[in-house]
Amino acid sequence: MAVEIEKKFLLANDNWRTQVEKSIKFSQGYLVGSKKASVRVRIEADKSNINIKGATLGIRRQEFEYPIPMEDAKELLETLCDSPFIEKTRNYVYSGEHVWEIDEFSGDNEGLIVAEIELKHENESFKMHDWLGEEVSEDKRYYNSMLIKNPYKNWQD
Repeated sequence: MAVEIEKKFLLANDNWRTQVEKSIKFSQGYLVGSKKASVRVRIEADKSNINIKGATLGIRRQEFEYPIPMEDAKELLETLCDSPFIEKTRNYVYSGEHVWEIDEFSGDNEGLIVAEIELKHENESFKMHDWLGEEVSEDKRYYNSMLIKNPYKNWQD
């Protein structure tokens, strides 16, 4: 079984920006979102995939991802995915054995920036940078599959 163990944080400041080694624009849409799983299509620079992710709350979830032809991904996004799409730039910050993926959202989720780190096991240690803020791993509002249903622009403090 494929499992993803991921922690998600808000950002406390912009100090991470000087550590970015690469950035990639993403477009993704959701075909299905149920109580058990979400199914998404993603275009990531010059590659595309379909992803099935368990809908359980927390840092450990089932995840399956498979490459698909770019033309298929574009057609799925245009014809079968719910809108709005998730539009974001993913920034990569390398930290020891880990890679921080810092997503800067645009479109209906403009202003939201979230840092994610994938771990090998739930208790794995990692460097807590000064730019990391509140952990939101267990707050489903920050799941991309939820951001299409309730975009960041609609949130009230």
